[in-house]
Amino acid sequence: MAGFLDRAKEQAQRGLTQGKQKIDDVQAQRAGGDLLKKLGAAYYAERRGSGSPDATAQALQALESHIATHGDSFLRG
Repeated sequence: MAGFLDRAKEQAQRGLTQGKQKIDDVQAQRAGGDLLKKLGAAYYAERRGSGSPDATAQALQALESHIATHGDSFLRG
């Protein structure tokens, strides 16, 4: 009986770990999408004359930093 309980506990732990990883992935995807939208908005504002090149550069840097940390899979989704 102890062997069964150990296996069940191990399987439950593995499921929790996989679930947490999936949540982290989804949150990184959302954050990447948000940064991409901010870059687009900054670029649009700059082109219309109400934004600045600095704001666009900052948005681009934030996006590149996110990609360096989490990858660019959100760009393909």
